[in-house]
Amino acid sequence: MVLIIFIINVVYVSFFTMRMILTLKGYRYIAAFVSMIEIVIYIVGLGLVLGNLNHIQNIIAYAVGYGTGVIAGMKIEEKLALGYITVNVITKEYDKDLPKQLREKGYGVTNWAAEGLEGDRMALQILTPRKYELKLYQNIKELDPKAFIIAYEPKAIHGGFWVKQVKKGKLHI
Repeated sequence: MVLIIFIINVVYVSFFTMRMILTLKGYRYIAAFVSMIEIVIYIVGLGLVLGNLNHIQNIIAYAVGYGTGVIAGMKIEEKLALGYITVNVITKEYDKDLPKQLREKGYGVTNWAAEGLEGDRMALQILTPRKYELKLYQNIKELDPKAFIIAYEPKAIHGGFWVKQVKKGKLHI
């Protein structure tokens, strides 16, 4: 019984976490479908615990399963890597052709001259699917180990050459 309660709660909370992420990223219909499965699992698991409240190990299994489910849901989301990431890079390396090298790897790069506390800089804004995020960081660090990097998820993307390439499936990162 303890193992069943634990497994049910891990699965339930993983579904819960995925539903929340899908909702936040705008996948409404998929989130609604996931929520139907999630609630069935929740009712079964809660029913097992409430029917056996006199056994403390069931309550502990429920709590530990919940925590484990949060971690499992986050790991699943990392593997799915839904959406895009925008990475801003600031570098001193004007002599290196960072934008060109990153574009050759398939990244969408916009660059411009910037000024920092210690003088001239080059600023880059790079858009990539989240599944390539870690590879992008690795590429930037190889090209400029001292680059300042900050990333965020854009809410909406419209237009641009690079977005068209992604939609056509021509990205070669």
